[in-house]
Amino acid sequence: MSQRLFAAIGLPDAACDPLLALQAGLPGASWRPRENLHLTLRFFGDIDERQAEDLDFELAKIAAPAFELTLEGAGWFGRLEPHALWIGVGENPALISLQGKCERAARRAGLAPEQRKFLPHITLAYLDRTPVAKLAKFTQGLGTFRNGPIQVTGFSLYASWLSRGEANIYEPVTRYPLG
Repeated sequence: MSQRLFAAIGLPDAACDPLLALQAGLPGASWRPRENLHLTLRFFGDIDERQAEDLDFELAKIAAPAFELTLEGAGWFGRLEPHALWIGVGENPALISLQGKCERAARRAGLAPEQRKFLPHITLAYLDRTPVAKLAKFTQGLGTFRNGPIQVTGFSLYASWLSRGEANIYEPVTRYPLG
């Protein structure tokens, strides 16, 4: 049986509250609930149980210091046909290093390399037929948004299930401490 897995940094309530306060006034936005707000380090996709065990073993070997990050700015994916609104993350070498270690752990577990460039972000909403002009105005208003510092003391391996409702279900399976 396969599992849909990803590694991510979960956000504390203090970091989620300002994000939830932004969730209004954009047509076509399907806002992400508090429990779905996270920063993905590496999406692994559907993998079988043996590979999931290998991946867990490799992720558990990651040694990295705890660090702080700051959320700032906004943007979207899907230039002319927007499909996701995100909040950005300030430049952070410790975060980039941790993401690289997750990528190397995935490769050691036998997974194919990630083809997309890492763009650290928090998905705030999925979009459906949101007019680009309205989205541009909305994100321009978020240009001065800043939240943090947020203390990162670990990351988790999450399982993801597609639900019949509006939001996917994300469940942390294993937590890996930093520091």
